[in-house]
Amino acid sequence: MAASTPCLDTTEAVELYPQQGLWLKPIARLNVSVSLPQLKTPGKSISNWEVMERIKAMVKPDAFSLLKVVKSTLEFIRFEGEAEAKSLLKTMVARLDGKTIKLSGFSEMLKVRAAEAKVVFPTRHEWDSHFRDAKFMNETVAGERPDTVHFEGLPCKWFTASKDSDKASEHVLKKVFATFGEVRRVDIPMLDPYRQENRTGNFNTFSSFSSLGTSLTFEAYIQFKEYIGFVNCMEHLKGMKLMYKGDDGKAATSNIKVDFDKSGHLSDKALRKRRLERAKLQELEHQREEEKRKEREEEERKKEEERKKKEDEEKERERKREEKLRRREERMKYREEKRREKKLEKKREEEQRQLQEKIAQEERRILIAQRKLESIRLLTELFKRAKVVKQQQEVQRLEQELEQERLRQLAIERRKKEEEELKKKKEEERKQKELQKKEEQLREKLVRGLKKRKYKEEEQHREELRQKISGQKLKSAVVMPHT
Repeated sequence: MAASTPCLDTTEAVELYPQQGLWLKPIARLNVSVSLPQLKTPGKSISNWEVMERIKAMVKPDAFSLLKVVKSTLEFIRFEGEAEAKSLLKTMVARLDGKTIKLSGFSEMLKVRAAEAKVVFPTRHEWDSHFRDAKFMNETVAGERPDTVHFEGLPCKWFTASKDSDKASEHVLKKVFATFGEVRRVDIPMLDPYRQENRTGNFNTFSSFSSLGTSLTFEAYIQFKEYIGFVNCMEHLKGMKLMYKGDDGKAATSNIKVDFDKSGHLSDKALRKRRLERAKLQELEHQREEEKRKEREEEERKKEEERKKKEDEEKERERKREEKLRRREERMKYREEKRREKKLEKKREEEQRQLQEKIAQEERRILIAQRKLESIRLLTELFKRAKVVKQQQEVQRLEQELEQERLRQLAIERRKKEEEELKKKKEEERKQKELQKKEEQLREKLVRGLKKRKYKEEEQHREELRQKISGQKLKSAVVMPHT
């Protein structure tokens, strides 16, 4: 059984113990059965995966949170699926029940039947009848009556005392289920290493301890003080799965197995039996530890004897080796002395030969130095004479360069003068043109002024004429009645 599966829809969740992030969510499970046609072609088969994909496609836009094959025969394939919420079950059953599937390569249609799955959970009648009919149980004694709930598949990580731990805590488990009623005892068998030994029949303490707490889920027994607490727990967990909601808002669910304890696991008799078994195992462990201690001591003693023996042998070998080395060193010293004397003799001869060679080389160097001195004097005289000739040639070259530079400067000055004269000429022409332009503008202005004045004079003259003519007409008009 997987420890948990992701949960996307938490709307139907009810509180169990929010301080630990634990909730209860209704189980939304349905059974899907697909009838298969008779396979007439040898070697041909129907893919469960393909049928499963078709079923997933039929319920869209809804989706299964879990879909698995529970039984597969030649006549049918049975699937068990879970929806994210119980409210989706009727819709999903309606989309599947009575429908058909067409698979590639098959002409016949596959009929689909779907129905909501019944959750298997013990009833009050079952536990009452069990404890009533049990011959070796006393209903007045705790643990031998319906007061203990047996859990399987609880995720370890959800019941840890701290986030860094991977081991379930009995204290946390007791706090969580105390919401249904006061808890008398809790027991997580996987936390007891001696019980792990007793179950597996393995009496190696260290191997049992090394395997402790490696499972993702654990088994637990919770005993309530009152019958009502037991009933509350069973009624609230019926048809439910456990949900964990983290601090980041992400949720996961786990299908846990819940049943009433039929073995009297937390009864006084069972507790005494386990205590006795634990004491026996502790005694066996103590004996094993003592035997192992003796074996270790014996082994260490043998190792110590072997070590001393090896040390003695090593010392003897070392002594012989040192003796051999000493004799070898003496022989080597004698040979070295002989070689040293021969080397000294050769060295003296070599020094004498080198001295003769040095004298000959010194004489040769003196002769070479004299010849070099004479050569230097000769070359100095030749260089003096060559230097005079070269100086004369250099003076002539410099005079030529100065003359060329003077001519070049004269040409540059002449060119500058010509350019300046050309500029002056252009400037004078430009000024002349400007003067002419200004003269024309003034002439035009004068002409316009004269024309304007003449026009005014003519207008004034015409006005005077009009006035004279109008005055004469008035005079003639005044004189005419007297006639």
